[in-house]
Amino acid sequence: MTPKDQAHKLAQDLYVQIKQESGYLSKLIEEQNSFSVVISAANEKVKAAFFFGKGGVKSLLQGDMSTPLYKEIRNKYYNADSPVTSVSGTSGKQSKEDEPLTYIGTDESGKGDYFGPLIIAGTGVDSSTAEALRKIGVRDSKQLNDSDISRLYPLILGICKDNYNIITINPPKYNELYAKIKNLNKLLAWGHAKTIENILTKKNYPQAISDKFGDESYIINSLQKLGKQINLHQVTKAERYTAVAAASILARHTFNSWFINSKSKYGFELRKGASKEVEKLAGIIIKERGVDYLSSIAKVHFKTTVSANNLFNQ
Repeated sequence: MTPKDQAHKLAQDLYVQIKQESGYLSKLIEEQNSFSVVISAANEKVKAAFFFGKGGVKSLLQGDMSTPLYKEIRNKYYNADSPVTSVSGTSGKQSKEDEPLTYIGTDESGKGDYFGPLIIAGTGVDSSTAEALRKIGVRDSKQLNDSDISRLYPLILGICKDNYNIITINPPKYNELYAKIKNLNKLLAWGHAKTIENILTKKNYPQAISDKFGDESYIINSLQKLGKQINLHQVTKAERYTAVAAASILARHTFNSWFINSKSKYGFELRKGASKEVEKLAGIIIKERGVDYLSSIAKVHFKTTVSANNLFNQ
């Protein structure tokens, strides 16, 4: 049986089971690389998707985790005997009931910045380390200034000990990978999956949480040997979870450090973001060192490269 046939059978079996046992409105949907069962009740909706590809079949339960429908479908059909192996969704404010006891959180920094690397970080926590992280003031890095980030960085490393991982994809490697993959979200997914895998080599965690971006199958399809055994949650505003917030701080500090060192290393005081000022600076760099030099310090697939080149040629 091919992975496509397996995915279709799993979706069909779940569709029939839900229809017979629950009475909820449901429909079976075939998409390019998956079969899905969509379950609806009142204004609530849950989707169980079965993705197929060269790596076999991977499934994902998607929806608002705070709704009664999601909880019922998850609790009734998401168990040891269920074909549904991962859950994902959105929920409200963080609470002790919402946050897992033991899990990995991942986040990234630099994806929207023309200059500098792409950083993906992850931390593994349990209830005690999560509480320790909250006590020192860990929260979403976007709510913190750079001095807070610098203060918290070594404290997080001390609390998490070996249960963290930081991947730095510097511009030359980033541009090489992007030329092959040609999709930023797939590149991000590879980084998140690799970070999860690296942490799992040190300690086993039953689940992981990452921020939701792009097609949710990207991370699933990128998971490696250990990662394929984990329950992956992809949620919006994932930084409300302590481990993800800690990962966001590690990623942001590493990104900031690259910029601090950039002036002495490259001879330019590089700017963050992808603004008009960044375009002007890129134009100056093209004039002084040539367009090929940008690949050593910038993500050249950004439209900024074309704009900067146009500025230089005016």
